[in-house]
Formats: sequence, structure tokens, C-alpha cells
Amino acid sequence: MKMSILFSLCIFAFPGFSQGRVVGVDEAGFAECNEFFYGETPPEGFTESFHVKICQQYNKEPRFATLYSTEDKTPLYSAFKYRKAAQRGEESWLVEPQIDDPGNDLEEMVHEAVAVGSVNNLGANQALTTDYVDSGYERGQLNPSSLNEDDFQLATYTLTNAVPMTPSLSKSWHKDVEDIVEQALAPHCENGAHLYLVAGAVPSSLKVKDKVSIPEFLWLAACCDAPKVWSVGFLKRSSGENSIEDLSVEELEKQLPSGAHLFKSNCGGGSQSQEKMEAILQTINQIQSEAPIVQTTAGRVDWHMNYQRGQEKHGEGSLLKRVAGIVAAPFTKLLRLVGYVLVEMVRYMCYFLWYVVKQLSNTAMGRLYSLWNGVMSYGKEISTVLVNIPRDVAKVAANIVMGFVQIFQNTLSLIYRILSVPIGLFLHIMVFPLDTVCAIPIVLKDIAAGVGGTCSLIVDATAAVISGFYYIATHLGKKFVPKLSSGD
Repeated sequence: MKMSILFSLCIFAFPGFSQGRVVGVDEAGFAECNEFFYGETPPEGFTESFHVKICQQYNKEPRFATLYSTEDKTPLYSAFKYRKAAQRGEESWLVEPQIDDPGNDLEEMVHEAVAVGSVNNLGANQALTTDYVDSGYERGQLNPSSLNEDDFQLATYTLTNAVPMTPSLSKSWHKDVEDIVEQALAPHCENGAHLYLVAGAVPSSLKVKDKVSIPEFLWLAACCDAPKVWSVGFLKRSSGENSIEDLSVEELEKQLPSGAHLFKSNCGGGSQSQEKMEAILQTINQIQSEAPIVQTTAGRVDWHMNYQRGQEKHGEGSLLKRVAGIVAAPFTKLLRLVGYVLVEMVRYMCYFLWYVVKQLSNTAMGRLYSLWNGVMSYGKEISTVLVNIPRDVAKVAANIVMGFVQIFQNTLSLIYRILSVPIGLFLHIMVFPLDTVCAIPIVLKDIAAGVGGTCSLIVDATAAVISGFYYIATHLGKKFVPKLSSGD
């Protein structure tokens, strides 16, 4: 009952529950979530048996797709389409029941507290909130909530979309991705209407609490399916929290597990728009002062040359802007640091107040639950007694009636047995003379039959003796008489 009450409270607090459907092996790609991949084709090369495909849904609508590693307890990548930037909402993290318990009836994602009493082997194949507590790592989203709005944003708060990040790496990663997508990518792809994004993490051998793998590096790949097709990749190493590398998708694929292929037909093949790439590179360089972005040198010389030509066209005006940006950068960073400290203080104060309220509410709920449980138990016992009273009375009455019937039956049986002894003896005495007289003819008949049989036996024996002597005399006569006749 306690689990039911908690589940009801969660429904009231979050009326649109997330649903993360585990896609079956017999379904093509990510099923209804194939729409989040360029050409509806998921990345290739991720084929381990412990990889689980999840179609992340909210209010029964697909929101993004995730490939999850049950061995590393982290997502390998999340694929999504750019919607609209929005402020990050209140965090409400969920877990996926079917990853740990495939036969579970809970198809929708639920809070960890609800899953504890209804999911078998919870945490065997996925990370839990408790794995991050006091670990020094945060739940860093691959698909950032700030790049989504409304239901799409709420759907990102699932542990199947999070990898362990240090607080500084998490902040840097989300800011880099937000700035790159909002300022450099979406404006050059019809405001993101046809922008396909895949954000991923490569697990390392290091694990949080010997369970959840810490990523070796994070990566982001973008493909624009507008009339002018283009693609670009980014890589952020855990050791370089303040830098992010931009590189081609082909170069990014070389950094991923062998055989990785992110976009169908390489996102347009060789027909990518160099004009768009130059504009994107220029925009990225313009935001370097706020979030340094390190470019790889291999295969990117033409990008730098195009950027330098663009800088020469801008002339002295652009140079002055860069100098002013460099001079103002320390003050900007100082203001941002002060703002960050104030925001963190407010955030932790809110966390503290929320913790106090949560503890008080849990205590109150515990007391209410105990009171409710006691009342229900008392009522149940009273109801059981009241319901059983008529049945017990009827049972006693039936036993009394059956007792009288048994006594009456035993009495009749005893009387019958007592009376049957003299009556039987009297009948045998009365019948004895009749039986004796009736037996005389039978006895005489048997005597006569015995005498007749004896006489017949004597006669038969005498006849047999005479016949024997006759046979002997005849045989002897035939044997000796002829010899005498022949002698004469």
C-alpha cells in the first residue's frame, strides 16, 4: 500500500510520465524513434550484445533515442533533433524498469523510489541516483535539457541519458554544446528545422563506485539535411574541461570504436556546402573568448585559410573587435564567476530548503501512513469479526441439530439390536420342529438311494467277475483245443 500511495503522489506531481520503451531485437532500428536519425538510419558499429536500444517517450510521443550499455551502466549516445532553446527546468530523474526486469509490466519510466518495490534486480543493468551520491560526479546529460522545451525537455531527465561528469566538466560541456548548437549550427540549418544531432560518450575503465563507467571523452556530431547539406563533429576530453575540438565527422568516427559510422551516406557524401562550413567556422571562432574551442589540424587547413580570408575582408573593424574582446574578456569572466558563485549559493540554499521540506514531508507522510495503516488494520479486524458472527452462529446451530439426529439414530440402533436377540432365538425354536419333520423324507430318500446303490454295485461286481472267468476259460479253450485236434 505504501508503494501505491507514493506512486499516486508521483502521478499527481508529474502528470505526464516519461516512457522509455526498450526496442526489441526484431524491430528495425529504433522503431518509432527512427525519425531522430538522418535518413532514419541509426549509427553503425555499435553491435555489442549488452547494448540496449531505447525509444525515449513522454506523454506517449517519441522525444529522442538512446543506445544504452548495460555493462558500463551509461548511454553510448543519444540522438535528437534541435527544437528550441529553453531554460532548464526542475530536475526530476527517472529510471527504466525494463532494463533490469524485462518481464516487468511497468513500460513507463518511474522514480527510483517507486521502482524499488516493483522492479526485480533494480540497478543490475543501469545506474541509479544512489550511485552518484557523494561520488564527486554529477548526472551529465548527453541530450541537454536546455536544447529542448516542454515535454521534450522533461523527457531528458532520465538516468539512461546521463553519464558521470565532474561539476566543472558538466557545466562546460552543456555550455559548449548550447553555444555551438544555438549560435553556430542552428542558424545555418534553417534555424535547426533539419538539424540532426548525436551526442555520445566513450566509456573508460574508471568507474564510479565500481559500477558506472566514467567517459574517456564526450562527442557531438551534427548533420544538416537542408538544401545545402553539411556535417561537423566535436570532441571534448575529460582532461580538457575548458576546451572542445571541432573536426570533421570522418575524423570523429576514427576516434570512436572500430567500424563506427554515424550518418547515412556520410550526411550527403561529398556534396557538403563549403560556404556553410566557412560560416560555421567563423561563428565558432567568434565565441572562442567565452568558451575556447580547439581545432584539429589534420584535414582542416582549408578551413583556417578560408577563415583568414574572411578575417582580411573584415579589415581593421574586426581586429578592433577582437582586441576589445580580449581586453574585456577578464572582466567578463570575473563577472561570470561572481554570478556563478551567487547562483551556486542560491542553488545550494534551495537544495537545503528542499531537503528540509522533503525530510519534513517524509516524516509527516510516514506518520500519516502508520496512522492510516493502523486504522485500516483495526477496521479490517472488526469487519472480519462482524462478518463471521452469523456464520459462526449458523455453524453452532447446525452442529446442535446434527448432534440430536445422531443421538436419535444411535438410540434406534440400540433398541433394534436389543430386540433382535430374543426374537431371533424364538423364531429359531419355533422353526426347529418344522425343519426336523421336513427333513425325514429327505433322509429316507437318501437311505433308499444308498441301499439301491449298494445292491447295484454288488450286482455289477458279480457280473464283472463272471465275465472275467468266462473270458479266461474261452481264451484257454481256444489255445489248447486246436492242438489236440491236430495230433489226432
